[in-house]
Amino acid sequence: MKPTLPMNPTGWFQVAWSDQVDVGQVVRMRYFDRDLVAWRAESGKVTVMDAYCEHLGAHLGYGGKVVGENIQCPFHGWQWNDRGRNVCIPYEDRPNLGRRIDTLPTEEVNEAIFVWHDVDRGQPTFDVPDMWADFEEHPLGGGTTREAYYPLNETSKLHHAALEMHPQYVLENGVDFAHFKYVHETPIVPEFTRQDFDGAVSYVDFTITFDARDEGGTIEDINSGVHAINGGLGVAITRSWGMIDNRTMTAITPVDDSTSAVFFTVWIGRKPGDNRDRSDGADRHAQGVIEQFQNDVDIWSHQKYASPAALARGEYEGFTALRAWAEQFYPGDTPATPRRHPGDISVTPPDTSLADRPSGSRAAPRPGSPRSPA
Repeated sequence: MKPTLPMNPTGWFQVAWSDQVDVGQVVRMRYFDRDLVAWRAESGKVTVMDAYCEHLGAHLGYGGKVVGENIQCPFHGWQWNDRGRNVCIPYEDRPNLGRRIDTLPTEEVNEAIFVWHDVDRGQPTFDVPDMWADFEEHPLGGGTTREAYYPLNETSKLHHAALEMHPQYVLENGVDFAHFKYVHETPIVPEFTRQDFDGAVSYVDFTITFDARDEGGTIEDINSGVHAINGGLGVAITRSWGMIDNRTMTAITPVDDSTSAVFFTVWIGRKPGDNRDRSDGADRHAQGVIEQFQNDVDIWSHQKYASPAALARGEYEGFTALRAWAEQFYPGDTPATPRRHPGDISVTPPDTSLADRPSGSRAAPRPGSPRSPA
């Protein structure tokens, strides 16, 4: 089902994992309805830019090569730097300073390559959430380093090149407590302790309880939970604590006006004293997490965006806050943008007991960064 939300949100979006672009390599890709190339200079820096040479329009992804810190066109040897500036015309004594290939702001975080997308070509206004830095300021704990988790491998990654789904579907999943029983077939009931949508980077915390009411029992606390950081609509990272020791990154990147690419990454914690690069148990754990995520993808890729949504009382607070927060990432002058506002949700009026639900602290992140103390 083609998404009805605009497919041109502003923010950071993953275009590859870091190990997919080696030093000296030029990689073709297509996102945001644009042909792009990613290339890694000899210094290790990655650049993502429009794919076509400004000279006569040759595609740099077909025969282009990295020369030192520049990319060289396969047609006439013109070289372009990481800012898209022409720095060499091999048969002239000076470069063409008047032409420039459009480049996208690029960052490597969490072993992945992200680009900043803005239809108005604006510069980034917040940072990509950092898996290994941003959680350490959270009250749940600190001190965990990348080395405490197994290296990534083929079993800890999931990729779909193009599915008919929208990045916002995934973010809404983060406040959807009711789907666990039906999508994941687990008796888990999240109890939200924080839903902070004050800035471009949002925070959602929940603890996990076990619902045994179907067996005639009671809800038992199993003392575990998840802390999530959402960097705009393009990337969400999670840190699980208690029962499960893993961290995940979900990134949904628009490909065109109908489809998005899906990137999902899982890091599994090592046991104390385990310095191995691989573990069969960790691989099985990673695959189990990925299989659960795939259950969500199967829903999202056939979903029609419901607006207004017919929400139950318990869903109202989270969905209303998230949809209002998402407004900031859509260009205001986009003709395809539907009229959206916080009240664009149908719900049975909540009773006053909802106001008594714990919501946790709310603290706006430091401007331009998700790295403020929680």
